[in-house]
Amino acid sequence: MESCYPVRSFAAAAVAAAGRAVAELAESIAGTPISASADPDLSRAWFAGSFQPAGWDLPSPWDALSRDYLCADGWIRLHTNAPHHRAAALAVLGLPGDADTAAAALAVRPWKGGELEDAVVEAGGCAARMLTVEQWLSHPQGQAVAGEPLVGWSRRRPAAPEKSAGTVRRPLRGVRVLDLTRVIAGPAATRFLAGFGADVLRIDPPDWNEPALEPEMTVGKHCARLDLRSPSGAAKIRELIAGADIVVHGYRPGALTGLGLDEHRLQQLHPGIITVAVNAYGWSGPWRGRRGFDSLVQMSSGIADAGMAWAASDAPRPLPVQALDHATGYLAAAAAVRAWTRRLDGEVHAARLSLARTAVELQRAADARPAVPPLWKTGQLAAAAEEFPMAAEQTRWGPGQRLFPPLVFSPEGSSPQMGWEVPAAPLGSAAPEWA
Repeated sequence: MESCYPVRSFAAAAVAAAGRAVAELAESIAGTPISASADPDLSRAWFAGSFQPAGWDLPSPWDALSRDYLCADGWIRLHTNAPHHRAAALAVLGLPGDADTAAAALAVRPWKGGELEDAVVEAGGCAARMLTVEQWLSHPQGQAVAGEPLVGWSRRRPAAPEKSAGTVRRPLRGVRVLDLTRVIAGPAATRFLAGFGADVLRIDPPDWNEPALEPEMTVGKHCARLDLRSPSGAAKIRELIAGADIVVHGYRPGALTGLGLDEHRLQQLHPGIITVAVNAYGWSGPWRGRRGFDSLVQMSSGIADAGMAWAASDAPRPLPVQALDHATGYLAAAAAVRAWTRRLDGEVHAARLSLARTAVELQRAADARPAVPPLWKTGQLAAAAEEFPMAAEQTRWGPGQRLFPPLVFSPEGSSPQMGWEVPAAPLGSAAPEWA
């Protein structure tokens, strides 16, 4: 699938940023220069999905009602993958729990997009009406996000230097990463960290499931469950934080505070701990606390509308992959690795990223290059999908294949090596303990 946005080069740039951070850390261990580069085609392939099952199938990643709907004044997307998000959307539309897409389309049609979006969000659901790039740039949230840095850094009180157990080939060995993220961006970041030796422990709520993404995103990790709102769960997460080096979380502003885990408390539990936070719509502006996902941010930020105009389509045209999620994930991984490199010298840093700010970067990349018409408009045929090298992998569900890593380090033989020692496994398959 084509796009008017430079997804291939954008993917390579994000992957290369994470690779360079790893190379810098390995360089500090080796004492000799190490370089990293990303293969553009393989990076783009990783954004589409790195794992293919062999002899068994993955379920669809989308709920039947998660789609774009025509409303009275344009288009809106409902995101209903989580049961509580689906219930919120159906309640606003006045539909029963077993409503199908046809019934949802009829119920959406009379609504104005902005009013339905606000109603669903107010009910605790997820929705985004389609805006143009110009509308987003004039929107208060679009303006706020455009003023944020791609990676927002804050420096904490200095702490005693850390000792590294890392090697040149596994530079993150011994680093404990507590993963409090879900759905692509954060999990992609922690998958990358695990790929270079980090001990990653992912924590999910008791009722959370991602069956379509688990083989893709749990490789290299131990996955456990905790109810952070229960006394026992709250006590356990504090114990895990005290033993962690890095916390990667996907909580909206204020959400961790509600759990008694604001930044000040995290530093009390473990002075010098690194935090990397990812959210959907940014860290300032009126939507900073809004729930969101890649497909929704594409609608809000004008990406889906630009694709629709470029392709002369009669419906929103999103990116061919969830590039905002994946790119943000690799940038978050780069931030985590750089923060750890500084932590070894006694500096303590925290980083913040968002899908909406990554979308700003993608838009700037698109603006910087000449417009390229779709191949079908020029009479050219799209090239057949390239076959990429894959390695056999055994998961808890069954066998499959995973793409070769998209990074190349040099010099060969004495550089970092990306790979995973823990097979992909279901959420909740491990105990909430550090290995």
